[in-house]
Amino acid sequence: MRPTSPVRPVPDGPLSLPARLYLLAWDTARREVADPAHLPPPVRAGALADLARRGLLIDDDGIATPLDLDSRTGDAVLDGLLELVSESCPHPWRTWVTLRSRHTLDAVREQLVAEGVLRAERRRVLGVFPSVEHVLEGTARVRHLQREMRRILDGPVPAGDVSEADATVVALGAAAGLSTLLPGGDRADWERRVEDLTERGGAATPALGRIVRELRTALSAAGPAPSLTAGG
Repeated sequence: MRPTSPVRPVPDGPLSLPARLYLLAWDTARREVADPAHLPPPVRAGALADLARRGLLIDDDGIATPLDLDSRTGDAVLDGLLELVSESCPHPWRTWVTLRSRHTLDAVREQLVAEGVLRAERRRVLGVFPSVEHVLEGTARVRHLQREMRRILDGPVPAGDVSEADATVVALGAAAGLSTLLPGGDRADWERRVEDLTERGGAATPALGRIVRELRTALSAAGPAPSLTAGG
């Protein structure tokens, strides 16, 4: 049995789960987002999972429900989504993965610009229409994140030695089919690993485990990941 080196967890710090999923989608060589059209759902799923991990969104018979209308995290992205869920009609987790998910993506980008990870460049399309292009500044940080997430997916470190946050990011990123996480395409031998990471990501409580699995299922339906569908 070959020795394994411990996975160095990417610290929560200012990088929330949705921020990690957004940065995981960057092609650092081309300095652009890979598959941008498919990005809003996994970023939104990361925000939902983050709120669920903090106990601020709970599962009420399949409905994503705020625990307390006055609770806040101090994170603008998460608090914005919490406010949106609080002020909207009740919806299942799957619905929230795609419903107005662009708002969460935009909020994550603004947050990363403020933190210096991205730079916003204002341009004019055809010399007339104003536009904003986001440029990656923290390339080394993003490469580190991607390298660690791929190590978690590839193994051989036991899923139980992976942090719950990192396990959730990898499980959701794989379900979304992020090409930077799955550079070799779909591989059947990753399916068991993703199942193990899903269980690890929801290990805190049975309810959280159901939520992470529900989010994976929604992402598999929203984006291309045919061989990494969520089970049961």
